[in-house]
Amino acid sequence: MNTPETSMARALALAARGAASTQPNPRVGCVIVCNGEIVGEGWHQRAGEPHAEVFALREAGERARGAEAFVTLEPCAHFGRTPPCADALIAAGLRKVWIATVDPFPQVAGRGIEKLRAAGIEVEFGLLNEAARRLNRGFLSRIERGRPFVTLKLAMSLDGRTAMASGESRWITGAAAREDVHRLRAEAGAVLTSSATVLADDPELTVRLPGEWRQPDRIVLDRHGRVPAAAKIWRPGARRFAVVSAAGECGRYDADVVTIPIADAPGGAPLAAMFTALGGHAINEVLVECGPTLAGALLLAGQVDALVVYVAPKLLGDAARPLALLPGLNHLADHIAVSFENVEKLGDDLKIGARVASRGV
Repeated sequence: MNTPETSMARALALAARGAASTQPNPRVGCVIVCNGEIVGEGWHQRAGEPHAEVFALREAGERARGAEAFVTLEPCAHFGRTPPCADALIAAGLRKVWIATVDPFPQVAGRGIEKLRAAGIEVEFGLLNEAARRLNRGFLSRIERGRPFVTLKLAMSLDGRTAMASGESRWITGAAAREDVHRLRAEAGAVLTSSATVLADDPELTVRLPGEWRQPDRIVLDRHGRVPAAAKIWRPGARRFAVVSAAGECGRYDADVVTIPIADAPGGAPLAAMFTALGGHAINEVLVECGPTLAGALLLAGQVDALVVYVAPKLLGDAARPLALLPGLNHLADHIAVSFENVEKLGDDLKIGARVASRGV
């Protein structure tokens, strides 16, 4: 017998299957239960394709009449690229709809609930709300805050170093950790780095895992247009963005240009404006892969929501390069607080997930 909690948990597990493919849409799962038995289930697989409710209703067929639906996000009530899911649930004759969290998208924002209730369907929302919001933290961040959810990825030795003094850094971590980074790129849907990193390493910042994957948007903070047109990061296969400090600073490479008045030493306001601009391009999440200068600037500017830190069982010594440059933190009270969320072992390395204090969503 399925309880409301287990049914919604199943819907969340289904929604997570679209973690790397639904951008810029949210990740949504749906389960239909009749007399304690799951008779239909589905998840949103790609933007522009049917939503989770449609797949679940197709599987349930006539068994949906008088049944209960468990949906991780409020059903849409407007015509977009697909018809309203609230209408589909009403037409199927459901008795009750459980919703994990309300959709803040302006064209939904409670209208789906209102439409269901007006049709005589009982609605209850809030079941596993925290887990549902965590699953869609990028989408919710873009809609509620007007900017993507930002995760800073770092890889370091046990003594907090990221590269030797010469710049040599391949590879601090092992194969399992590096493969996990590819998954992070896929799920974020956008990767940001600095011109310094591109000039030093010429990274691709692509997903290179078995199977077919949507390649993430690639973003370069290239204030003065230093990155050459031949850099791997500009290769086709995904959207490319160059963030420059003034119009005309670039143009020789094939990328969309985001012009933000960023000074030589990035400050909080310009960096915040950069992420707001990226949110305007329907970017839900950004994974930052960069060196210690930009990492420190983002942290000091309060622009990082979460950290993913890979720790290798190595000691590189005090001459090696630090994790992040954080000038101005002269007293213990000046620290940047984080809260640990999870720790796991990947091969010989540790992966630590943390949230930066006072960053909502």
